[in-house]
This record gives sequence, structure tokens and C-alpha cells, in this order.
Amino acid sequence: MDLLAGAAPTPIPSRTQVVLEAIRHGILTGRLTPGQALVETELAEGFGVSKTPVREALKTLAGTGLVVMSQYKCATVRTVDAETAHQVYDVRLLLEPQALRRTVARRAPLDAAHEALERADAAADRGERSLANRDFHGALYGPCGNPLLARVLDDLRDQAALVSAAAWQRNPSWEREAREHRDILARARAGDAEGAARLLHDHMAGFVARAFPDGATA
Repeated sequence: MDLLAGAAPTPIPSRTQVVLEAIRHGILTGRLTPGQALVETELAEGFGVSKTPVREALKTLAGTGLVVMSQYKCATVRTVDAETAHQVYDVRLLLEPQALRRTVARRAPLDAAHEALERADAAADRGERSLANRDFHGALYGPCGNPLLARVLDDLRDQAALVSAAAWQRNPSWEREAREHRDILARARAGDAEGAARLLHDHMAGFVARAFPDGATA
């Protein structure tokens, strides 16, 4: 007799996803430090899994920019410096304000952005705060109506979270960024596409200039 017949299935995270999220959180909180080697056998033993889910998780994190893979397949935590930060933000400054204009013009709901702000306020560490910050920005550009534009920005999400976490480790300025987030969201909810886009551009440009002046390394 199947005792689960008719019951709603409960999704169980795959081993790879569990390992991936744990490594991502370790990087963003600084427990895994920039340049640190990520040894498959050690990680597998620590997580109580085989090397396969660890290997797949590291490949995924390399694709999102949190991990660097050498030609010998040795993985290390990415180091954030001014060049990396400015490269990430150059693309964001070009694309995110335009995506937000489109989101506002479409009158897309922005409840997810408000929820992300609340999660950032309640975050227990800078890793959680960086992920909530990432989700806030995603909630602004995600409903822009152009899946290709949203996908390009999605590909930068983890690197942007790493930049913010590294910057906040040196200078915990998240309260200023949170205030700016609230102002951006208020403009967007009021239907002011140009005003919201301008505040978003100034918010990102100001953050990276303060946190990573030329030559600064986290």
C-alpha cells in the first residue's frame, strides 16, 4: 500500500543544490576567503557527499563568477578588486536603468522588491544581505518584458552580490544603500520611470565609486 498516494509531492533539494547554496553563502559571508582553494575531496567529506555534486556545484559557481577554475581544474574563490567591480557595474549601469524604465512603463507589480528590502533589513549576516540586495535588483528588472535583457543581468547577479559583500566587509554602508533602495522603489511604484531609473543609476554608480576607487582591493 502506498501511504503517499494522493499526497502533494514535497520537493527535496538535490545534493548539488544544497552544496552550491552552502558554498555560495560561505563565499558571500567571507568564511571562504578570496583566493582560497576549494578542494573537491575536502568539500565532499565536509558535506558528507560524493565528489560529483561538489564538482557540479563548483562548475555552476564558476559560471556565475564566484569561483575561478584553473586549466588544471583547481577551483578558488574569486578575488574582488576595483577592475572586477567596475567591469560588473559598467554593464549594470548600461542595462539596469533601462530595464527598470520598461518595468515601470508596463506597470509590473513590485511586491517582490519590497519583500527583498524586508529580508535585507532582517539579514543575519552580509551574505544574506547581499543575496537580498541581489533579489531586490532582480525584482526591478525581472518584469521588464524583455527576457534576453533580464537574462544578461541575471548572469551578473552572483558577481554583483560578491562585490557588495566584499565592499561591506571593508565599509558597512548597507544602511545608506537600503535608504536609496527605498527611494528607488517609491519612485517606481509612483509610476515615475525616468525618476526611478535616474536614482537607480546614481545609486549603483555612487556605490561602486565609494567602495572601489581605482586600485582598491577587497
